[in-house]
Amino acid sequence: MAYFYLKAFHIIFVVTWFAGLFYIVRLFIYHTQANELEEPEKSILKKQFKIMEKRLWFGITYPSMILTVILGFILLHLLNYWSQPFMHLKLFFVFLLIAYHFFCGYVYKSLQNENYVLSSFQLRIWNELASVFLVAIVFIIVFKAAIFTSWIGVVFALFFSVIMIAVYLAKKKRDQKNP
Repeated sequence: MAYFYLKAFHIIFVVTWFAGLFYIVRLFIYHTQANELEEPEKSILKKQFKIMEKRLWFGITYPSMILTVILGFILLHLLNYWSQPFMHLKLFFVFLLIAYHFFCGYVYKSLQNENYVLSSFQLRIWNELASVFLVAIVFIIVFKAAIFTSWIGVVFALFFSVIMIAVYLAKKKRDQKNP
């Protein structure tokens, strides 16, 4: 019975971690765009975004990552999946997701110090990368060993391509509205 509780809480913290990652980068985008505004709107918005980013980062996103990883390793040990190839692939994507998380932390600290390291367009692309990790990890865990003998890689590549095209087209449309 404890296994099901661990698994349920692991899934809950995965969801809250991703929610935090999706939203924090949206806040970074708006924060970066606010820096281009005129005063007093610029100062007011930047101050508010700093507060929102801090609360989200330390109240939800960071704790959710820690609990996801801890519960994930406990489940990995209980299921004894250490030698499974699909798990190696999943852990590779989890490692990339953790690196993504820490880069978001770098952007967070930079914005808190008024250092704008990425443009709003670069942040929009960065925001979509979390979706790619989410889809990859879910497909790997659902299909397990079948992941190596199916067309899932092609579907994944198409999904990534569609996301990047959508981001590009949205930027083009925004640029046409605001020349």
